Amino acid sequence: MALASDSPPAGYRPKTGLRTRLMRVIARPGFQRWASSFPLTRGTAAKDGAELFDIVQGFVKSQVLFALVDLRILHRLMEGALSADDLARVSLMQADKMDRLMMAATAMKLTKRDRKGRYALARKGAAMVGVPGLEDMIRHHAAFYRDLNDPVALLRGEVETELAAFWPYVFGAENATDADTSNRYSDLMARSQEIVSADTLAAVNLAQTKHLLDVGGGYGVFAEAAALKYRDLRATVFDLPAVAANAQARMQASPAKERLTFVPGSFRDDPLPADADTISLIRVLYDHEDHTVAALLSKVYDTLPQGGRLLVSEPMSGGAAPEIAGDVYFSFYCLAMQTGTVRSADRIGALCKGAGFESIKEIRSRRPFVTTALTAVKPLG
Repeated sequence: MALASDSPPAGYRPKTGLRTRLMRVIARPGFQRWASSFPLTRGTAAKDGAELFDIVQGFVKSQVLFALVDLRILHRLMEGALSADDLARVSLMQADKMDRLMMAATAMKLTKRDRKGRYALARKGAAMVGVPGLEDMIRHHAAFYRDLNDPVALLRGEVETELAAFWPYVFGAENATDADTSNRYSDLMARSQEIVSADTLAAVNLAQTKHLLDVGGGYGVFAEAAALKYRDLRATVFDLPAVAANAQARMQASPAKERLTFVPGSFRDDPLPADADTISLIRVLYDHEDHTVAALLSKVYDTLPQGGRLLVSEPMSGGAAPEIAGDVYFSFYCLAMQTGTVRSADRIGALCKGAGFESIKEIRSRRPFVTTALTAVKPLG
């Protein structure tokens, strides 16, 4: 592996404006010592230092979280406060090691410690138990962590990643034809799709939709949620044939089963089902490269009637103003998948415009770290 150099590329002449010169002053150790003691700057210096340390220790916090989930500590505390000894016995661990884990959990405000040294759930810990699919994603992070073991090699494309093997469908239906493979990722998506569906439907009004086609809809979580909210809406899910059995089983158990349909197929190779006045792409586009997204959006445009509506909902980049969820977590997750990318609403909007859509509108959800929505309309003529 070639080593990176601190020297600029040959012929490169960096601009050294006022801001650059100021940043060079701030980067001096002597300035940092002065700023930490000077009354007018020490508050800012302390705040910056604390935030920097939180970034540095972030990987440890994620591993503490993984241990809490893997040992089901938060679930055990649902029954009431327990001591480190109690938790250690059921976790096959020494008590002092369990106390170390629980002190970390308390520092992270997931648990609370009482005067007797017992641990109980804090509000954030209880919320973690209640968020659908969150613990499954945390367990799934074991593969993601391994892919991030050498982030420079990952960025240079020098490693084969586990996530690329976990999500084979993004490379084409022929890579995910067996039920075990397809259901493995569909199970994970379904467990986390409930919160995405709730936030999307809270942000976007589908009252005028008569027939919703959810492309790449997996087990039909979003389609069912839409049908339950809007009693006159019928929904069709279009996804790979290997997903069909589990999707149809879920639909048959739904109170809205009479208005739910599954159609097998690949959006790469097969025509989309006709007659829908709204087509949704829920956490679909960021799995794929621009050429695949452009082809899909063109297919959606051709399938919709005049006046038909497109709904996109997925985590998005902040674009010109990068933000922590889209431009850190989801960006590097896509990188480890070895395909796709997190796009800003403007970038998705440009792709939609290229397909012919108009009236493109970004709709911020109540939790942008979960999803952001975008709608577009096929013009009347």
